[in-house]
Amino acid sequence: MPDTDALVVLTTVSNTEEAVTLVRALLDRRLIACGTILNGARSLYRWNDKVADESEVMILLKTRAARLSALTAAFDEVHPYKVPELLALPVVAGADKYLGWLDKETSLAIA
Repeated sequence: MPDTDALVVLTTVSNTEEAVTLVRALLDRRLIACGTILNGARSLYRWNDKVADESEVMILLKTRAARLSALTAAFDEVHPYKVPELLALPVVAGADKYLGWLDKETSLAIA
């Protein structure tokens, strides 16, 4: 397995429609190679001194470390939350073909 700067970025939104809109906007800018939308998430968190319990949609975004700064900036423009989750997890290894595809899809990024 080759060295890679691939990342999986986690975020959440309120519903599937918001998830599709966000993923398409990031794909259009070539900031991600793929966004996997997982329905049925439940988030419990503290907000404004109260514990919130919300149904959400989890999104797994596949990108590269080289695109993280532009992706973070794009979240300010297109993510529906005031304080969006954006957690970047490094990919330690992956299939050569997949990592090559990911690299190619995010190399022509338009910020």
